[in-house]
Amino acid sequence: MRRAGIHLAAAAALAGACLPALAVSHVFLVQNSGWMEPFYADPASQFKPLVIELAAAVTRPGDLMVLASFNQSRPGAPSPKALLSARVAGDGARAQVRGAIASLQPARKPGSGALADTDLGEAVQAATGKALGGKPGLVWLVTNNRNSPNNDQATALRNREFYQLIHAGGGITKTLAWPLKMPVQGQQFRANGLMVYVFAVGAQGASELDALLASGRIAKVITEPPARLKPLDRATVRLVPRKVEDAPGVSFSMAANGMLRADVSPDAKTPLAKIGWNLENTMYPYTIASATLSARSVLGGEERPIRLANGAVDSLAPGESVPLASVMQLPVAQLPSKWSFQALGSAGSAYVLPGRIELTLTGQRLVLSRAFRERMAALFPGDPLPDIFIPPSNIDGSHAVLPIEVRVHYGVGPLLAVMAAALGALAAAAAGAYALGRPRKALVTVEGEQRTMMARAGTTQPIYDKAGTKVASLKTTLFGHQLTDLRDGAQVRLGR
Repeated sequence: MRRAGIHLAAAAALAGACLPALAVSHVFLVQNSGWMEPFYADPASQFKPLVIELAAAVTRPGDLMVLASFNQSRPGAPSPKALLSARVAGDGARAQVRGAIASLQPARKPGSGALADTDLGEAVQAATGKALGGKPGLVWLVTNNRNSPNNDQATALRNREFYQLIHAGGGITKTLAWPLKMPVQGQQFRANGLMVYVFAVGAQGASELDALLASGRIAKVITEPPARLKPLDRATVRLVPRKVEDAPGVSFSMAANGMLRADVSPDAKTPLAKIGWNLENTMYPYTIASATLSARSVLGGEERPIRLANGAVDSLAPGESVPLASVMQLPVAQLPSKWSFQALGSAGSAYVLPGRIELTLTGQRLVLSRAFRERMAALFPGDPLPDIFIPPSNIDGSHAVLPIEVRVHYGVGPLLAVMAAALGALAAAAAGAYALGRPRKALVTVEGEQRTMMARAGTTQPIYDKAGTKVASLKTTLFGHQLTDLRDGAQVRLGR
């Protein structure tokens, strides 16, 4: 996401503020409180290389970027503290970030040798409010999840406050987290892992994050699947077609972009199709303990219910799927006839009728999967962090939308027939025009004298006797000649 016309101020020139109040694309928050000591002290630590490669992967040349360290703000020691505020260089952000964090070490409290404490919520609020300036963007947070301001041991409460910020504050529209294994040993502490969060701010930030995930750029650095924190009420399940029954001429397939395609023969007249799906839980790391299902299709501007063989789902673990049978109405009555202008215009390709399938889960109850809890316990022993993944009580349902294209494949036969008919009509018209415009010879005998007259179809010519008196008229049509307006007693006839 590039922003034009924004002038970045030097971080050192900011009086009393740790981050420049500027709209940027990416904000990277790197924790350097006392709990992070082993990540900095261990010679084998991959902490800084991770930050460098992550920033290089998710940014593009020209993007605006802020890199800041954070712990807990105190008088004389603001937090977060900007280390870098610039546009990403033409050759990428790797060198810029490496230089900015090369000398970064755990912070100490002012006037004391004690290591600094941590406030995750303070850091995220500063990033969304100051660095992004309330504008859309992405905030990346690299932390060991020790959220204990003033060395507060009530970490469960602090984590809960942090979770409330994620769900209700800062205009955050989407949040993902990656728990990563990284065993390190310092002089004072040891740790098994850390967490990378990303907070999408605004609808544009969420779109940018979705694009990043789809591109695979994040997966090149972090191979673990992301855990979803928000939203938990959209795109929670996925429908994948398995088979279609009792619908000759109808088949379903999935496009690479996730679009469901229904290929329909122009002669298909079956109004209903039995479709077998796989219903997949896409809401890692949550198990859908129970939910009630309902579905409908919206095609051609008309809504139709989809009958489900099973209206409930239970104990569906993340990444797993269950078969789901359904009966779906097909819009055969709305499909253009093969002789229609739409069909003739689509001859040899496909006429596309866009729409969607909507699946609604009500009474939804989510629980954190056992595998994820065990992983978190191994990475953060003694930390009650998994509690922050408890879904908000006001989320008891979700909605999933599957875009669909009904594609009718019309052959070229009707088009060729219409073209042949049109060409025939043109030929007949041309022949008629030629016949109409071609002079025709007519033999007329007047008072025993034979005359030859030339006339075009559609014309009428006068005929005079030897004295110059009009005695008749010669009328010529496509079918021949005839005499009209004959004068009484006139000696006029056609032919010799």
